[in-house]
Amino acid sequence: MTDALKRLTGEGVAIWLDDLSRKRITSGDLGELLDQQHVVGVTTNPAIFQKAISGGDGYEQQLADLAARRVTVEEALRMITTADVRDAADVLRPVYEATGGLDGRVSIEVDPRLAHNTHATVAEAKQLAWLVDRPNTFIKIPATEAGLPAITEVIGRGISVNVTLIFSLQRYRAVMDAYMAGLEKAKAAGLELSRIYSVASFFVSRVDTEVDKRLDALGTEEAAALRGRAAVANARLAYQAYEEVTAGDRWQALARAGANPQRPLWASTGVKDERYPDTLYVTELVAPGTVNTMPEATLQATEDHGQISGDTVRGTYEQARADLDALEKVGISYDEVVALLEEEGVEKFESAWNSLLDSTQAELKRLASTSGEA
Repeated sequence: MTDALKRLTGEGVAIWLDDLSRKRITSGDLGELLDQQHVVGVTTNPAIFQKAISGGDGYEQQLADLAARRVTVEEALRMITTADVRDAADVLRPVYEATGGLDGRVSIEVDPRLAHNTHATVAEAKQLAWLVDRPNTFIKIPATEAGLPAITEVIGRGISVNVTLIFSLQRYRAVMDAYMAGLEKAKAAGLELSRIYSVASFFVSRVDTEVDKRLDALGTEEAAALRGRAAVANARLAYQAYEEVTAGDRWQALARAGANPQRPLWASTGVKDERYPDTLYVTELVAPGTVNTMPEATLQATEDHGQISGDTVRGTYEQARADLDALEKVGISYDEVVALLEEEGVEKFESAWNSLLDSTQAELKRLASTSGEA
């Protein structure tokens, strides 16, 4: 059998797992993914932690200890999530060392309720970096308007950042600008630029989900012919923007000072429409210097039957632009779609975090009562 994951890595795509749980760490499963399936990084988000912690496996003793200490639910969740990220970072530390800091990274997100508060986001990022206390950590900051200056400030302090929830090409360019501004700030402060890393998480499948819904509502043959093309086209044009920015004088000056490029990361790569190949957002987004963070199902599908046939991004920009233009011609507004997706993305993460707060609060109360501490 062809080792599709090895070939993907050979094309310059770093494979990260979009999932984490305590059981995955303690069972040795995460280590096996590194050894056997070319995984070199891990991403988390509020929804992933909600699933892991609500499942309860491996968290009982820590929850009982936290209940005995009568900590707030917010403190309890930060202790739990940062413990998982710290332990995962230790598992990935050999990859971090072997790649000179490029990979072997674990991402943890700021409280999604702070997405529209620049000052609070910066404070939270600093706190998370301190709590995890591992050099191979990425602090995830959403690419909201309030998030952009927070990215600059956090990077300027020498903290590596995973910018998340990017949907639009315009916002992506603003994210790259924020990163460069942060590097310039770090340089002025005398920090070593070569120790600062970043990825920009450009979301993929959700674009097709929203656009396809609108195409189906139109009900025309012309609209039907455009299904499943928006997300890949959008991501490919993002890579074009990345190439343009990194070829520019501003970036080149930073590169000469030792700065690392902010790699494009394809996020939300699990296919949600069964009519599409389950490896669509992997095989159609192969380009050097990128990251693809996959749910485990997508990782396994790619290993099983993914067809990796070289670079599938460069050289496609004209067609990608034509695909997005075609959507505008049938009456689907790109700007409206990406604005909605950003708003919904923040809301979904906030909802997941709030649900986790509620369920954890109930468990802390139960355990405190059981131990006689209520």
